[in-house]
Amino acid sequence: MSESSSTPAAEEAGMVIIGGGLTGATAAETLRTEGWSGPVTVVADEAETPYQRPPLSKGFLAGKEGDDALLPYPASWYPENNVTVLQGTEATEIDPSAHTVTLTDGSTLPYAKLLIATGATPRVIPFPGVDLDGVHYFRTKADAMAMKELLSAGGHNLVMIGSGWIGMEIAATARELGNNVTLLGLEEVPLSVAIGRELGGVFLNRHQEAGVKFVLPSSAKEIQGSAGKVTAVLTTTGETLPADVVIVAVGVVPNTALAKDAGLTIENGIQVTGSLATSDPDIFAAGDVANSLHPVTNAFARSEHWANAIASGKVAAKSMLGQDAVLDDIPYFYTDQFDLGMEYSGFGALTKDADLVVRGSLEKREFIAFWVLDGRVVAGMNVNIWDVQDAIKDLISSARTVDTAKLADPQTPLGDI
Repeated sequence: MSESSSTPAAEEAGMVIIGGGLTGATAAETLRTEGWSGPVTVVADEAETPYQRPPLSKGFLAGKEGDDALLPYPASWYPENNVTVLQGTEATEIDPSAHTVTLTDGSTLPYAKLLIATGATPRVIPFPGVDLDGVHYFRTKADAMAMKELLSAGGHNLVMIGSGWIGMEIAATARELGNNVTLLGLEEVPLSVAIGRELGGVFLNRHQEAGVKFVLPSSAKEIQGSAGKVTAVLTTTGETLPADVVIVAVGVVPNTALAKDAGLTIENGIQVTGSLATSDPDIFAAGDVANSLHPVTNAFARSEHWANAIASGKVAAKSMLGQDAVLDDIPYFYTDQFDLGMEYSGFGALTKDADLVVRGSLEKREFIAFWVLDGRVVAGMNVNIWDVQDAIKDLISSARTVDTAKLADPQTPLGDI
């Protein structure tokens, strides 16, 4: 166990945060900003300064960004603000009645309020051969460093299993680094579950132009190998794809074991109120692991994106301090794939029955797409057009009825709609 400042004395129960990611770091910073002067302890299971994940599959993997891009706050911030970070330390048990967290070395950490920000773990599919050398999952900094070292030289045959955002980002980066990339996914068009076939096709075409091969819809039936190392992937469509590297990115599972054992309500993550309170009044949950009630949709939703990590970390910290705080931000995420830059804001759950309105050119890959439900914009996505997110979010948050002809007209300012 290593730490960046002294461990709080047992009699000084303070704020304890389980999780060394962006959510936990943001919560720690917010506690200090909001005036909490008592003990703050971050329990981080990785032996790293708390870091954020988005650059891992983008600039960091490509070698365009270094370690600093991963840190929401420099390592020096924690001791300077009297925040203890227990690096390489796992929380093994939460005792709500005793208000303690048990750590891997058997010691206990008392808390007045507790935040669970344990994130998620890559979903494991029991493909035959998944344990072969050369088969990887992608979630942590260590994963990204291993892939960076492996792929940066180029020339590998990579089979990417998973056609979601992470799979597509890694595929793009690996291809730019000079590797042969084949991508498998259960969708006929990648990303279509998130943004529909038409818009997913924009990303598909760009990847194909760059030489990424797709076998869709399909998955791995068997990962084949020789002498313990991967050599090929047999797909469910009967194709044998040469491979010396396989990356599995088929979603994540929220890390709820601690919360479940503590008797908290679990439903697609840790179920929390809009203020991120769990079924225990002194325990909160935020980030990827939290399934929170959103005041706009009046439905529970779990978000695995960067913006939610920041927003929920702030709200959780304020709620721990007894402030009136609600996670009412419009969900946001972004991606970079080749020369495609995209930002998305909105409520994905409301887009299923919405009409798609496009402003700009899909062919030129410069456009804004809007999802309109019952005359109101519920989501918006800009591709290679910038400085429009505030206007998109205003359209969504105002819930005003829009003229779709004006919405599609690039000559009509978004603020005038």
